[in-house]
Amino acid sequence: MKIQLLKYRIICVILMLFISFGSVVAQDAPLQGFDDYVKKAMEEWKAAGLAVAIVKDDKIVFAKGYGVREMGKPDPVTPNTIFAIGSSSKAFTAASMAILVDEGKVKWSDPASKYLPGFQLYDPWVTRELSVTDLLSHRVGLERGDLMWYASSFSREEILRRIRFLKPSSSMRSRFGYQNIMYLAAGQIVPSVTGKSWDDFVGERIFTPLGMKSSVTSTKPLANSKDVATPHMVVEDKIKPIAWRNIDNIAPAGSINSNVTDMAQWVRMQLGTGKYDGKQVISEAGIKNMWASHTIIPLEGPGFGMFYPKAHFLNYGMGWFLSDFNGKKMVEHGGAIDGMRSAVAMIPEEKLGVVILSNMNQTGLNLALAQRIFDSFMGAKEKDWSGDILKGLKAQEAVGKAAQDKMIAERAKDTKPSQDLAKYAGDYQDEMYGDVKVTLENGKLKINYGAGFKGTLEHWHFDTFQVTWSEDVQGKGFVNFKLNTSGKIDSIGVDGISEFKRMPDKPQTANK
Repeated sequence: MKIQLLKYRIICVILMLFISFGSVVAQDAPLQGFDDYVKKAMEEWKAAGLAVAIVKDDKIVFAKGYGVREMGKPDPVTPNTIFAIGSSSKAFTAASMAILVDEGKVKWSDPASKYLPGFQLYDPWVTRELSVTDLLSHRVGLERGDLMWYASSFSREEILRRIRFLKPSSSMRSRFGYQNIMYLAAGQIVPSVTGKSWDDFVGERIFTPLGMKSSVTSTKPLANSKDVATPHMVVEDKIKPIAWRNIDNIAPAGSINSNVTDMAQWVRMQLGTGKYDGKQVISEAGIKNMWASHTIIPLEGPGFGMFYPKAHFLNYGMGWFLSDFNGKKMVEHGGAIDGMRSAVAMIPEEKLGVVILSNMNQTGLNLALAQRIFDSFMGAKEKDWSGDILKGLKAQEAVGKAAQDKMIAERAKDTKPSQDLAKYAGDYQDEMYGDVKVTLENGKLKINYGAGFKGTLEHWHFDTFQVTWSEDVQGKGFVNFKLNTSGKIDSIGVDGISEFKRMPDKPQTANK
């Protein structure tokens, strides 16, 4: 009996080893050659570092870091390295609304103004009819107006107050128009109905139940974290570390910082249609509504051909882009903020999801790798997504360079400013974007806007000046001074974004 029992146990052990070995092979087979592909792609894209996590059938089957946290330093990226996820945060705001809908505190169809007293848009009809769903589906009919939050120290409340001055670019619900400030408005519904900030609510109702212990909604806690990536961008063909950008004032649209280990838990919950480790965090109806098509996005332009060449449709849900990939629905969203990029993508029918976080500005590598992974797991023909997207982006850059060369060629020569430089100095104001100050210092015009935009003006032609901003990430732009019928400076346009009206000069105070 003992011998038979021993034989039985040996057979069980062998069987377990066989099953385990088979499982590992099944998981590893789609990823054969993936490491080499990533390393080669990182060299081509000049990427500093990135991390990848793959979820399949409710399990993390792959999690790995590549490259370094900061160029010139040895610290490697790990699955626990924190990156900014940028606009991939939007799905967390949509999820917060879904939780409140589940609890009966909010309705998707309710007017946003019901929860945001005093909230107004330029068009009174839009203010009255705008729903919670509209806030989350990029169909409000407004241009972005991002300079208001990106370059200023305006609070969340002040940004929402000023959005009433942004004129519509289309009628509501007529077309797709990406809008960060509407996500801020959605996030501000949270304190309106719960008394808790959006940050605390996301932490308590999403991060905690999913075990996302390293995830935060601001850059401020990162000072106490040891494994944090440094943002990078390419400046004059060289990779350069840059400072983290604090965007607390627009947080519900893009301020979350996380790692692929934590984000994999978020993907598990999404693929589980709201269920995580047996607990329903968000109702299945809530998840499906976020994945439902609310806004059609025309598949036109070179960008769509690069990133969605296999797609027959592209729509927006709430916090998610929706398209088809290899004949199945793909749910995904990317994110970008200074020196950081993210991609969160899922094929729900395959119970397959990917998170890729990188510390490089303006790169298409994240989504390229996600699609490479999907092809591998779905048994599709191998395609060099990274190489194809990079080739397409370089072609776009060439078009941009040609346009820039044309602008330089068309620059009027031998012109000079119509005024003495001192007359351009003064205070300028826009009711939405705030204040711009132009000063004359040591024979050079300087411009100062908001909390961090400072630059030096060099004459371009006539009354147009080229501005070189102090931060590399801001690059260069143009400031155009406009004259009134009396020949005096009446306003300025900054990078074509807005027209700041000149304020009356302050009277000089006599010294006593």
